[in-house]
Amino acid sequence: MNDVDFIPQASELKPRNIPAINMIGLRTLIKKEVGRFINVWSQTIIAPLVTTLLYYAVFALAFGGVARDVGGVPYMEFLAPGLIMMTMVQNAFANTSSSLVIAKIQGNIVDVLMPPISPGEMFVGYMVGGVVRGVIVGLACAVAVWMTVGIHIHSMLAVIGFTVLGTMMLSSLGIAAGIWSEKFDHIAAVTNFIVTPMTFLSGTFYSAEHLPGFWRNLVHYNPFFYMIDGFRYGFTGHADGSLEIGILTLLIINLALGFAALRMIRSGYKIKS
Repeated sequence: MNDVDFIPQASELKPRNIPAINMIGLRTLIKKEVGRFINVWSQTIIAPLVTTLLYYAVFALAFGGVARDVGGVPYMEFLAPGLIMMTMVQNAFANTSSSLVIAKIQGNIVDVLMPPISPGEMFVGYMVGGVVRGVIVGLACAVAVWMTVGIHIHSMLAVIGFTVLGTMMLSSLGIAAGIWSEKFDHIAAVTNFIVTPMTFLSGTFYSAEHLPGFWRNLVHYNPFFYMIDGFRYGFTGHADGSLEIGILTLLIINLALGFAALRMIRSGYKIKS
C-alpha cells in the first residue's frame, strides 16, 4: 500500500472549533506561569519566607515588640498579618511583571501571542499565576509564624476576601508594569518607587491610629492600607478603617487596573512591536 493512502483527503480535514473561552489555552498559560515559579521554589517561596521571618525577628527583638500591644492586641499578633499580606502582594507583583519582562527580553513572548488566546484569556492567565504565587507564599509564611508565636483567625471570610483582592490588584499592576517595562531597571523603578513605599506606609508595621492628624488622614488614600487593614481584621478582629470602604476601594482599583492592563494587551502596546 502506498504511503499516499494514509494522507487524509482535503475533504476529511476540518478546522478545530475554538469556543468563546479557550479553556485549553487558558489552562496551559496558567500551568506555565505556576510551573515557572515552582521550578525555582527556593527563590520564589523560601526566600520570601526567610525575609518575612527576619522582619518578624527584628521587630520582636530590636524594638521590644513582645511587650507592646496595639488596640489591646499583642504587637506580634498585630504585626504578623501585615507582614504576610505584604509578602503576598509583593510576590504577586513580582511574578506577573518578571514573567512578561523576561518573555519580552528573550523574545519568546511570541509563544503567548501566536496561539488562539484572546487578550482577556491572556490577562486572566497571567493574573491567576500571580495570585497563586502570592497565596502559596502567604500560606508558607502563615504556617511559619503560627509555629513561632501562634496566630488566630477571627474571620475566615475577611482573610480570603482581602487575600484575593490584594493579590489580584498587584498581579494586575504587575501585568501593566511588565508590558510597559523594556528592561529590568524599569520594573525595579516601579517596585522601588511605588510598590515598596506604598506597602511600608500602609500600616504594615504600625497602627494608622497612632499617626498625627494629617498623616492619619493621608494613609486612608493609600489602597495598600485597606488590603492590609482588612486582612489584619480577619486575624485579630481589629481594624483602623472601614471594611466596607476598603472592599469598595479595592474593587474599584482592581477594575481600573484590569481595564488598563487588558487595553494594553489588546492594543499590543510594547509586546507586538
